[in-house]
Amino acid sequence: MKRFIFSLILLLCTGLVFAQSAYESTMTKKIHELENTNNPDSLTALSNDFLRIGEKEKTKWLPYYYASLSTIQKGRIAMQMGKMDELESAAELAQTYLDKATAISADNAEIYILSKMIHTLKLMINPVVTYATEGPLAEEALQKAEKLDPENPRITLLKAEDAYFTPENFGGDKKKGLELFKKALKQFDEYSPETALSPNWGKEEAAHFIKMAE
Repeated sequence: MKRFIFSLILLLCTGLVFAQSAYESTMTKKIHELENTNNPDSLTALSNDFLRIGEKEKTKWLPYYYASLSTIQKGRIAMQMGKMDELESAAELAQTYLDKATAISADNAEIYILSKMIHTLKLMINPVVTYATEGPLAEEALQKAEKLDPENPRITLLKAEDAYFTPENFGGDKKKGLELFKKALKQFDEYSPETALSPNWGKEEAAHFIKMAE
């Protein structure tokens, strides 16, 4: 009987290890794809892939986080292409996914960072109308992230973007923005993600903006 119980425990442990390995392998593959695409259709597909993983791995926040990030990236690309009519739907969908991540991992700096990005998308729909509401919400989310993880380079990256791309008459400062991009790049060299699947994006973006500005 003892041998049977031991064999059963061993079998269960082996199954759990295999399931965890499959999860990590799939997530690693999808994160790599996310980091290497700017195609809106691919980002939609990735968002759906991460959502399916999240629905299977109900105790893990990262799949929902990456589903939200994929959708945010799609929105940011739409904004760059002048497709402002797509921002509202992207922001709402990204928020839906982020809410699922928040329900699993509250008071998470990385989640607050995405919240800031979502409010910025909403702000850009009609800045004259939405700045008074979405601006403070974006700032509040970033402040919460910084309180939890002050050396996170993605926080500095978003501050740099705000300073560099906001018109001067609205408080923008390209010189300050460039300094913050450089600070973010240095932070990326010193910052260690918590796990292999933890958010680690932004370094290439910081380097790109530095090259563009100089």
